[in-house]
Amino acid sequence: MKKLLSAVLTASMVMSLVGCAGGGNTSGGASTETTKAEAKTEAAAEAKADQASGDIKSIEGKTVAFIPKLTGNSFFEAANNGAQKYAKEWGITVDYMGSANATVTDQLEVIQQAIDAGVDAIAISSVDATALDEKLKEAQDAGIVVCTWDSDVSPDARSMMVSQGTADVLGPMLVDMGVEALKNRGVDPEGEVKYAWHYSQAAVADQNSWYVAGEKYIKEKYPKWVAVHDPYYSEQDSQKSVTIGEAVLDDNPDIDLIICNDSTALPGQCQAAQNKGLTMKDVTITGFCTPSGMTAYLDAGILERWGLWDCGVQGALGCYFAAYLAAGNTIKAGDTIDVPGIGAVKTVPNSELVPGTETAPENNGVVLLPERVVFTKENVKDYNF
Repeated sequence: MKKLLSAVLTASMVMSLVGCAGGGNTSGGASTETTKAEAKTEAAAEAKADQASGDIKSIEGKTVAFIPKLTGNSFFEAANNGAQKYAKEWGITVDYMGSANATVTDQLEVIQQAIDAGVDAIAISSVDATALDEKLKEAQDAGIVVCTWDSDVSPDARSMMVSQGTADVLGPMLVDMGVEALKNRGVDPEGEVKYAWHYSQAAVADQNSWYVAGEKYIKEKYPKWVAVHDPYYSEQDSQKSVTIGEAVLDDNPDIDLIICNDSTALPGQCQAAQNKGLTMKDVTITGFCTPSGMTAYLDAGILERWGLWDCGVQGALGCYFAAYLAAGNTIKAGDTIDVPGIGAVKTVPNSELVPGTETAPENNGVVLLPERVVFTKENVKDYNF
């Protein structure tokens, strides 16, 4: 398997917002939801014109297994919404295959289901940075293109990765959201601030990298801050996130800031605060989650700001590049790929994402989403995912 390219979206990419799906499976075990490609749309016609002029092979008719870390979570349901929306426009089929349990065992089972189904490609958000590698290599050996989105695996276990951004961007973003909220409740961020991190687990590569980058940023910019505990882990389990959230508050009654770099931990931590009668005037909580997943806590005065990116576009891009490579197209560093309905995507060396990582000649890479949003009561109604 060739090693990765990196990639970033060019400034011309248009970000569109998608509605949050509400029908994810909420019981244990694997499930599948399929949306079949419909008639050709105007976007598909544009893609055909581009393909005809540039000898690009059409992705129409390809089937992509779209695998989230878990179903029933607002982030992954919104990502599926975006993938299904664009799949209809592009003329491909996206099979949403997942489990309500964010475990390696369940994802291995779902990957095997995708292999058995004979899909053309897999686009997966991994629950573990390395534990899925061998099974994904089996898929590659079976002729299935493997791409990742949101959370990565080892470079030799996939082709392309659609990432929400580098750790050097997202780590400081998490801290900065906390700083603004601290200021707004009268806490001086230049002084001593007692804080903790709460997310899924260290084995989740993207979340852990944000924590590491955030810690580096804190040490450089806010040297008086005190971490009251090693990161708290709730394993992307909605009930456990509340239990762990309550433990954070019980163990540290004078804590100032809790950073939740996980879309399950953040609502769980807010619910824990609400259970204990605390509001944003008592403790600052921030992190990453969809707007729809947090508006109830915003309205209740539990938090004032949190952030994310357009996960619908991210999910769609994961499926597009999986289908693009499955169709027999080739990508080389420096190529710009025109994604119908979204915009131009330029591939760059892998070191842009992970310094020191080698870049293979073709057919691997990373696409970085260029935009992120901080949600507050002033703008949250502008977003519906």
